[in-house]
Amino acid sequence: MSELDAQIPTAFDPFAEANAEDSGAGSKEYVHIRVQQRNGRKSLTTVQGLKKEYSYNKILKDLKKEFCCNGTVVQDPELGQVIQLQGDQRKNVSTFLVQAGIVKKEHIKIHGF
Repeated sequence: MSELDAQIPTAFDPFAEANAEDSGAGSKEYVHIRVQQRNGRKSLTTVQGLKKEYSYNKILKDLKKEFCCNGTVVQDPELGQVIQLQGDQRKNVSTFLVQAGIVKKEHIKIHGF
């Protein structure tokens, strides 16, 4: 019976590497830009993962002025502060953040349809 137990392989977790990458400081280095569908043709762009030392209100003010849209900063219990903008502004926001020097292009992840 002991020989049979020795031949059984240990439990393998195929998602162990992916979970290790997503936990801790690894998930904090990316800035996630998402689009959410509202009612009809209306959509909402969310930006999360910016560093805490940045002033979210100043970034929001510049984004609103640059793209002629309205927006707000929402405090989420899990995600922290999230910037919300009206309309699909994914490409605009990513180029703005890179040109302003807030985040590098390789640290931006754009999600959505």
